Amino acid sequence: MNIPLIKSDGLAIHARYPRRVQDYITIVLFLLPAFILFIIFLVYPIFRSAYYSLFNWNGLGPATIFVGLENFKQILTDQVFIKAVGNCFLIVVLSLVVQLPLALALAIMVGRDLPGRAFFRTIFFMPYVISEVITGIVWIGLLSPDPERGFINALLILIPGVHPQNFLGDLRQVLPCIFVVLTWKYFGLHMLLDMAGLQNIPRETEEAALIDGANRWQMLRNITIPLLGSTIRTSAYLSVLGSLTQFNLVWIMTGGGPVHSSEFMATYMYTYAFKRLQLGYGSAVALVMLAICLIFSVTFLRLNRQPDYLGSR
Repeated sequence: MNIPLIKSDGLAIHARYPRRVQDYITIVLFLLPAFILFIIFLVYPIFRSAYYSLFNWNGLGPATIFVGLENFKQILTDQVFIKAVGNCFLIVVLSLVVQLPLALALAIMVGRDLPGRAFFRTIFFMPYVISEVITGIVWIGLLSPDPERGFINALLILIPGVHPQNFLGDLRQVLPCIFVVLTWKYFGLHMLLDMAGLQNIPRETEEAALIDGANRWQMLRNITIPLLGSTIRTSAYLSVLGSLTQFNLVWIMTGGGPVHSSEFMATYMYTYAFKRLQLGYGSAVALVMLAICLIFSVTFLRLNRQPDYLGSR
């Protein structure tokens, strides 16, 4: 009596096994094109950059002048590169202290109760849609030292005793101006992320807090911001990586000048790799940038493994 059952179970096992293999084959076939593109356009260039970083190579012909780790030694002792790293981290700090709180405040203002909030959402998000090249060109015009061309200086000279400013040519003003432009362009993205997080907060939770006697500030500090934990962490992660790898706006507006005062790691790399044709040295800079971003990413993910209050990570 047990033999048919054993055979039946065996048939069931054998019937499931080919189906499982078919599922695995289907998954592999769907992932294979993306995996091939990942290898060709990401993994392979990284290894080639690591190879060329060991040579003094101008990009023409084969790399034959082996210099070992000399390129990396030069990077770590070059004061211009150290200044570029400092500028990147200064923008990171300003983004975390100014840009993200501003985006969160605007998200709370226009998220639910403000009349005409759909209009304000569109206006605040519109700069993010504009190309970085177009943004840089527009702001070059706005910040022009000529009052007849620069709108901001045209307003400043209306104030008694105020003279036109060379915003992008002043060593002390150029980096704050770049941060203002970066904030104008990207805070709409962070505001949209915060608004999406606000939509996930149950209204019943806030209403219960109001019934229990909490004021708006207490509700914001003890309920809204904690429930936005994962959204704020994601926004901070994107902001830091974007600041460390920023290139387009800086290159269009200043090219890293004047006198390297607005130099970023990406503009430093581009200058040596494609303007001075030191591709071996530029490859080494790219690897240093990759290492910095990778260290930050791994550290950030390890420090933010806790689940948020809404049950997601």
